Amino acid sequence: MNRHDFRKSDLIAIVGVLMFAIVYAVDKLVYEMPKVTFIVLVAVIALVLLGSLMVQSKGLQQRLDYYNSKAAALDKSIDSEKERTKEIEAQKEYMNHSMADRQRYVEGIREVVCTKENLEYMSKLAVEESGMGAYEYKVIKNRLAAVKSPGVEDLTTEALSGDDGLTLVEYCPFGVIGAIAPTTNPTETVICNSIAMLAGGNTVVFSPHPRSKGVSIWLIKKLNAKLEELGAPRNLIVTVKEPSIENTNIMMNHPKVRMLVATGGPGIVKAVMSTGKKAIGAGAGNPPVVVDETADIEKAAKDIVNGCSFDNNLPCIAEKEVIAVDQIADYLIFNMKNNGAYEVKDPEIIEKMVDLVTKDRKKPAVNFVGKSAQYILDKVGIKVGPEVKCIIMEAPKDHPFVQIELMMPILPIVRVPNVDEAIDFAVEVEHGNRHTAMMHSKNVDKLTKMAKEIETTIFVKNGPSYAGIGVGGMGYTTFTIAGPTGEGLTSAKSFCRKRRCVLQDGLHIRMK
Repeated sequence: MNRHDFRKSDLIAIVGVLMFAIVYAVDKLVYEMPKVTFIVLVAVIALVLLGSLMVQSKGLQQRLDYYNSKAAALDKSIDSEKERTKEIEAQKEYMNHSMADRQRYVEGIREVVCTKENLEYMSKLAVEESGMGAYEYKVIKNRLAAVKSPGVEDLTTEALSGDDGLTLVEYCPFGVIGAIAPTTNPTETVICNSIAMLAGGNTVVFSPHPRSKGVSIWLIKKLNAKLEELGAPRNLIVTVKEPSIENTNIMMNHPKVRMLVATGGPGIVKAVMSTGKKAIGAGAGNPPVVVDETADIEKAAKDIVNGCSFDNNLPCIAEKEVIAVDQIADYLIFNMKNNGAYEVKDPEIIEKMVDLVTKDRKKPAVNFVGKSAQYILDKVGIKVGPEVKCIIMEAPKDHPFVQIELMMPILPIVRVPNVDEAIDFAVEVEHGNRHTAMMHSKNVDKLTKMAKEIETTIFVKNGPSYAGIGVGGMGYTTFTIAGPTGEGLTSAKSFCRKRRCVLQDGLHIRMK
């Protein structure tokens, strides 16, 4: 109840008392007043007073509820402050540990993850808890994150020496980093970010997705136990007390959290970028794959099916739509079907599928994200075996399956008359996310054209999408691919500040 309501109830009470006083006086002065009239007046006054008391009581209860909610919020804030204090203390202690120590801790993380028992358990639990992806791919991704995420070797020192002295440029930690992990790659993100952030000298507070908090917290406890065993400070890696939007906001706005890293959808990326802090955002994608008439069609078909079906299309890098030159489209579809794709031709079935796996034809239905092709087909009345890896169909350019990043093994195929139109449409349908694109072609000029025009962080030529993160392709791995903020494939140096140390007129020995 607000102040205005409280004053109104007081006024009612005062009026009631005054009315009673007046009636009493009138009764004394005019003793011949009929008793019935007097009784009625008293009853009216009593009702007024009772109403006043009820209003007053309601107001007091509302104020009590308000103060109780404020007290609860304060308790949460205090708990959060205690957790962040632990992390800050760990950061201060960690600053005194050597680069050799950091590398030992990185190797400790790799050892924990790559232990067969741990690797299999977390991969299985991630699928069970989130309801997304496939166990065998989670195993690959978790091991990949551990083995191919760079450690301290990524932090190369630059030196400038000349007549004016010596200057060193080195990568130094930000401090405490707040990191938000997605439900699509919960453990993979924790692994690669922990390696990179600790290698950079930082400590990290994770906010896991509520749908994968169990496996995330389990992994973080395992990592911390190993780090302490190796002599690291306690609480180098922690989580918010209870993963939630509210606690994530508390973490993001904590003054001692110097940097924020968000791996997820556009909403959370926008949120971290709005805090005013240094922020790295790994957002959405809608990766197109172009196939022209010069491509090795048999290989292209196999690569596309394998890339699309990898972990049931959960990776943001995975092929989301095919744009094929009309001349080779039929042969491409034929070979895709020979490599585990199931083609749906019935327009009614396709429409039924649209209604099933999208929400209002604008975004993916959460309960179908990361589900297998077999599962999705079963829901529309089509029975297939586990040999089916993905679902394909021909579709117009404006079809929801083409325009929406589904993150499920549904792959629309768009026919175009020539490769130039294919490239133009690929740029359009990528929606400016600057994430990932693929092209199968032997025409160097057209490969170069697409690479220049699409401007994606990852561009894979003549291979499956996952080659872009080091699976069968050269280069290191990360599951935080920062398109929106421009860091690209993040590594240890992404989570550091560049600092310059200058010695004027000294340590230059080339001249006497």
